[in-house]
Amino acid sequence: MSRTHRTTRLALAASAASLALLATACGGGSGPDAQAPGDGKPVTLTFWSATAGAKETAEAFNKTQSDIKVQFSLVPAGPEGVTKLSNAVKGGNAPDIATMDYSALPEYASEGNLENLTASSGELVKKEFPEAVQSLVNLGGSTWAVPFDVTPIQLYYRKDLFQKHGVEVPTTWAEYRTAAEKIHRADPGLTITNFGGGDPALLSGLAWQAGAQWYGTKGDAWKVNIDDPASRKVAAYWDGLLKDGLASKTPLWGEGETKERATGKVATIIGAAWSAGNFPVSYPDSKGKWGIAPLPTWDGTPSTGMYGGTSYIVPKGSKHTEAAARFIEWVTTDPEAMTARLSSLKTPSSALPANEGMRAAAAKKFDGSYFDGQDVYKLAGEAAATIVPGWTWGPVQQQVTSAQMAAGGDHTKMLSAGQAKGETAVKDRGLKLAQ
Repeated sequence: MSRTHRTTRLALAASAASLALLATACGGGSGPDAQAPGDGKPVTLTFWSATAGAKETAEAFNKTQSDIKVQFSLVPAGPEGVTKLSNAVKGGNAPDIATMDYSALPEYASEGNLENLTASSGELVKKEFPEAVQSLVNLGGSTWAVPFDVTPIQLYYRKDLFQKHGVEVPTTWAEYRTAAEKIHRADPGLTITNFGGGDPALLSGLAWQAGAQWYGTKGDAWKVNIDDPASRKVAAYWDGLLKDGLASKTPLWGEGETKERATGKVATIIGAAWSAGNFPVSYPDSKGKWGIAPLPTWDGTPSTGMYGGTSYIVPKGSKHTEAAARFIEWVTTDPEAMTARLSSLKTPSSALPANEGMRAAAAKKFDGSYFDGQDVYKLAGEAAATIVPGWTWGPVQQQVTSAQMAAGGDHTKMLSAGQAKGETAVKDRGLKLAQ
């Protein structure tokens, strides 16, 4: 508990100046102009999301309501989904509710694409969520989203392969490389993990763990520190594993990745708390073979970063912000919403809710038999307590992500491309760039 409280205080102190500076970009917001239910006709809300179990939560909510109905649509994840939403806002046909990665919020809010939720959800965020998570959605003195989960990075490892090759679960990145060398030497067809193609979200989370802070402020100007020493250390480490054939160059998030993991061609997966729910679906024949452990660290001190993370937003232009706020409150704080999310048989969610009541419900309902009885939520909660404090996202991260994805999977080049794009994008937004 003391570690968690310390983390919270440090995170808030580190982000305060940055968030205050964002206020000049966000402006005051439009505030809710909702048409609340009560005219005798049900309010129909449109809801876009790419998250596992979102469809089931919408259906469960509808069964409890007579004056609000939610129509759910599955949309692409990541930058593609953000672009789709941006185009919908510009075209005047955006949904009433959507989910958005924490990394996109500062940029999206500062461009005027969100309804200001301070009046409808500000107190909810204050009362129901940890302060460290509040700092991800309260930007420039206003509430722009309601948090759903926290996403500590963890290590998933093949227990049978580790035992076969006499490898202990690594606790440091040096030990991880040693394990990779031993495993690959014994079986040239086996690598330590997939890490090809370049995943900006994962790279940022690993840089976060290493102590990087990609964004900060100096006076009234933004600092962009993507190509910093801590991040370069991470990039060089993974580029070295790929160069030496110790990590698979098969691109992440593709069919090849799934095949390699399902057929025992990789010994570990670097994933987040939400990754656990994908294992029974994507690797059903490996039940009981995968274990979960803390992410290896650079100096042996327990630490991790975040990989993704979901919040609920009301895109600009919604005429039903109060009704939307009611659904958002239910889906982020009511244990029944978590029960519904976990009921998805095709894509069971293992997201670690930020709200404690939701987290307790998830822990009771999640089937941990795939991991041979390991308590998925207990382990994720312990990992969350080691998230390195002080990280904040900047107002141009989506542009940085696009530039990094174009770098072709060379992690060192991803950093330099992100740095260049970050500096240019800040100035293009009319914001000051610290020298």
